[in-house]
Amino acid sequence: MSNIAHRLNLVKPSPTLVVTAKAADLKAAGKDVIGLGAGEPDFDTPDHIKNAAIEAIKKGETKYTPVSGTAALKKAIIDKFKRENGLEYAPNQIVAGVGAKQIIFNALLATLNAGDEVIIPAPYWVSYPDMVLFAEGTPVTVQCLEKDGFKLKPEALEKAITEKTKWLILNSPSNPTGAAYSKEEIKALADVLLKHPQVMILADDIYEHLVYDGFPFYTIAQIEPKLFERTLTVNGVSKAYAMTGWRIGYAGGSKEIIKAISDIQSHSTSNACSISQAASVAALNGEQGFLQDWKKSFAARRDLVADALNQIEGISCLKPEGAFYVFPNMQQLIGKKTPQGKTIGNGSDFCDYLLEEALVATVAGSAFGLEGYFRISYATSEAALNKAMERIKTACENLK
Repeated sequence: MSNIAHRLNLVKPSPTLVVTAKAADLKAAGKDVIGLGAGEPDFDTPDHIKNAAIEAIKKGETKYTPVSGTAALKKAIIDKFKRENGLEYAPNQIVAGVGAKQIIFNALLATLNAGDEVIIPAPYWVSYPDMVLFAEGTPVTVQCLEKDGFKLKPEALEKAITEKTKWLILNSPSNPTGAAYSKEEIKALADVLLKHPQVMILADDIYEHLVYDGFPFYTIAQIEPKLFERTLTVNGVSKAYAMTGWRIGYAGGSKEIIKAISDIQSHSTSNACSISQAASVAALNGEQGFLQDWKKSFAARRDLVADALNQIEGISCLKPEGAFYVFPNMQQLIGKKTPQGKTIGNGSDFCDYLLEEALVATVAGSAFGLEGYFRISYATSEAALNKAMERIKTACENLK
């Protein structure tokens, strides 16, 4: 008889973390592995943010804080939402937690009853379906095709909504595809949602600042104010400010939802780290100029990777609007054999082949709900990316 709860049978380890661990094991064994699996900026946290954390320690800001965040952090979040998104919240409509992941997890746990449905456009971030299952909800995945830019179409959304639908999760720019929704595309989805007042919207905007080629970012509550009360707008400092390890995410939403999220947090982690909260105030309030330099670097890396992949026979790759991922199509390679005589039957086989033979770590599209693709994170140096693209090209040429 197992000592492990049945609910753990519903979830599986994060595939991206599994790949990262495999790559780390190979590196520890002395292999020259290039890791393109993890979704983490390779830039360092800016100095003014680190200095704010050091000052907080010196001033003794090392005690418990209110569960949902310090007054200073809430003010910084409120100011950010107003300045950048035109959204106005009161302090009791804001919660800060241990990363955007915790905010989303708590939101689903706080709102889902058994059988409630959550619409998740696929390809999706690997954790969404497992979070829904853990909260006893039912994930309803909607396939978003490459020909549509991997984006949810209004007619597909309409078809997916039932009387049991509780949430739509909308991630823009997207992990894993980098696809970002235009103002017009968001408005078309909002028009569908206005017809279904029972559906709440979880807008995962964590990659908001990572958009390229002058693409303007919009969030759904900004485009359709009538959806404001039904929308939980989630963000964080991890991706934009290279603060993944600091673990601060936040959200704005209705008082009812925010209180429910805070109540759950009060019985799990309690407040997020006081030092990280102080650093996040500096991130949100401080100088933002470095973001433009980072965006230029990311855009150049995106172009390098997408262009190189499109030169490889059997692979094609859309150039996305944002984030730091590409999601190449490898379907033409299915059925080919490796030099060892193994058949590439799917994307997982291909990614295993790249890791074992080319020493390049990527993640199979099936982890994100769409077979026949794989994800590359280009949040690493151009030198490493060039080397990785050469290795992938050679590995593909060696398939028979």
